[in-house]
Amino acid sequence: MAEYPNHEDNLIALRRIEGQVRGIQRMIEDRKYCIDILNQIHAVMRALARVEDKILEKHLENCVANAARESSKADRNQKFQEIVNLVSQFRKL
Repeated sequence: MAEYPNHEDNLIALRRIEGQVRGIQRMIEDRKYCIDILNQIHAVMRALARVEDKILEKHLENCVANAARESSKADRNQKFQEIVNLVSQFRKL
């Protein structure tokens, strides 16, 4: 069974993001100024992007690197194809 990297260090950031989203909900309930709400939404998006970057970095350092060192050619090709598909998927956003 494959051993996956530990992402628990991202839980603090995700909990903070969760709090920010609840704050945005309160802002909407309280009918706050649109620009202020949009700024908070953008802050959440940036924070999620930082978490995404950290998880991708760990994936490359661990999962992909291990596959490159220790796996069959088919497994290595699968890992690299996953990265290509991920980048392609992200570009569509």
